[in-house]
Amino acid sequence: MIDLTALRLGMVAGEASGDLLAGLLLKGLHERWPALQAAGIGGPRMAEQGFDAWWSNERLAVFGYVDALGRLPELLRIRRLLAERLIDERPAAFIGIDAPDFNFGLETRLRQAGIKTVHFVCPSIWAWRGHRVLKLARAADHVLCLFPFEPALLKQHGIAATYVGHPLADAIPFVPPREAARAELGFAATDQVVALLPGSRKREIAQIAPRMAAAAAMMHGQRPHLVFVLPVASGLRAAVQSALSRHAPDVPITLIEGGSHRALAACDVTLVASGTATLEAALMKRPMVITYHLAWLDWQRMKRMSYQPWFGLPNILSREFIVPELIQDAATPAAMARETLAWLDDSARTRRVQLRFDSLHHQLRQDTAQLATDAIAQVIQA
Repeated sequence: MIDLTALRLGMVAGEASGDLLAGLLLKGLHERWPALQAAGIGGPRMAEQGFDAWWSNERLAVFGYVDALGRLPELLRIRRLLAERLIDERPAAFIGIDAPDFNFGLETRLRQAGIKTVHFVCPSIWAWRGHRVLKLARAADHVLCLFPFEPALLKQHGIAATYVGHPLADAIPFVPPREAARAELGFAATDQVVALLPGSRKREIAQIAPRMAAAAAMMHGQRPHLVFVLPVASGLRAAVQSALSRHAPDVPITLIEGGSHRALAACDVTLVASGTATLEAALMKRPMVITYHLAWLDWQRMKRMSYQPWFGLPNILSREFIVPELIQDAATPAAMARETLAWLDDSARTRRVQLRFDSLHHQLRQDTAQLATDAIAQVIQA
């Protein structure tokens, strides 16, 4: 019987969104098992919870297939070295947080070596690249699912899974702290604030930030009273400032380190890159315009693999376009500016979408820490 009071886990979280989820998961794990130790690959949110990062999760950050192919030798080397160390140290279990292209191969090797594996975040096989379910079946002893329809889907493929809700739904209050966030950022209660969230990866900044900056310049030209806030992920400030200097040199844009929650709590509307940030915006009850832009080759590959018309999580979970999406060729600065300003001019529409987001928040708030640690304990003790 494994001593759960002195639990040791291996973990890998890819990129900023995975680090956020893993940090929230680790917080719940430590509340249940205070002496828990975890090591592997992670970021600053995990480090705050005492995680021992053998490699930074920035080493796993890739943007599209072209970037991934160029860095494949480095990524394979890291995965091989990590697997060897974990097999040598033999933690009670390994938890892979998202990053399926990296984690599935690692989990498969660890599972073959007799280490229990848990994958946290069901890959979006219901949206695109459905063949990944076969790799998941080989890789994971158990899957922790963020969304309620996923366990039944995985059961069809013989994969054990538990719906644990989304940890962001626990972490974000039902009523966002708008006034406190505005005071902290130096905005007045009467300011109209637009949050710009161009992503947390270098390639996202390169592809999306210039378009957002140009959109901000257009919005400011039409409505000079608007103010803007842009949270900057670690290590990306110079790249963001370069885009702003070129495309929005005279626009009042407040840059803050990290802190997407502060920006979203303070804003009236957000222009946001597709990804976890769209769900954060929905849980903050903020109307949004979702956008994304890829290199041409990456876009050609992605659109062939897509099974549904939605990209953003709020629309996927609602099964309809409750907020606008401007993807690839549609992601022009003019369209971004037009759709963002439209929210500011339609309070009734804003209220309707906020009610939808209220319902979504209740659905996803499931005491994720308790459900996840229960499932992990059962896997370890099986």
